[in-house]
Order: sequence, then C-alpha cells, then structure tokens
Amino acid sequence: MDYLDQVEVKRHISFEDFDCWRSAADYRLILMSTKAQRPFTDFEFMTRDILILGCESAGVPNSVLVASDAQLQIPMPGGLRSLNVAVAAAIALGEALRQTGAFAAAADNGIGG
Repeated sequence: MDYLDQVEVKRHISFEDFDCWRSAADYRLILMSTKAQRPFTDFEFMTRDILILGCESAGVPNSVLVASDAQLQIPMPGGLRSLNVAVAAAIALGEALRQTGAFAAAADNGIGG
C-alpha cells in the first residue's frame, strides 16, 4: 500500500505486554463485542482510544474483556447476530474518527480527496 509510511506499526509479544504498554501510555482500550450491552453510538470516543475486536467465531479471551475500559456493540436489527469483523471495525472506526474530528483534520491536510 502506498500509505504504509504514514503508519506506525508496534508489535507486542503478548496481550499482557500490550496492555502494560497501553496503560503506561494512557490509552483506553475499547472492546467491540456482540456480547456488550452499550451501543457504540452512545459512547464518546477520544483520540487516545484503541479499538479491539475479537475473531468472528470466538470473540476475545476473558483477559481482554477484563482489561477493556469499555465494551460496545453495534446494534443489530431483527435478531441478526453480528456483522463481518472487517465491516464492524470500519463502522466503529468511522464513528470514532468522526467524533474526534479526524476526518476533518484529514480533509484540512488535503488527504483523501
């Protein structure tokens, strides 16, 4: 991809290592889950949020649930269970970027036009 130089990739050896890093850096961990009760539309996202989604078949381990600062869901109509994880991530990220003004900042910098 032609924008990879705009991304910082940080790898962690375990979830515990990641959780220590993000806690020390004062990031919030926001879990998107079909089991959550709070709709993502009723949440105030911040620029220091990290969104996490589990695998489609099993979700996340309990340790991730316990470590998360908030658990949010995308409401599904008519008894549908869930969306594809990539679609769910795009919906949640889009709302977080909208709320934090990141879309406007990108437009102001001539990105994405």
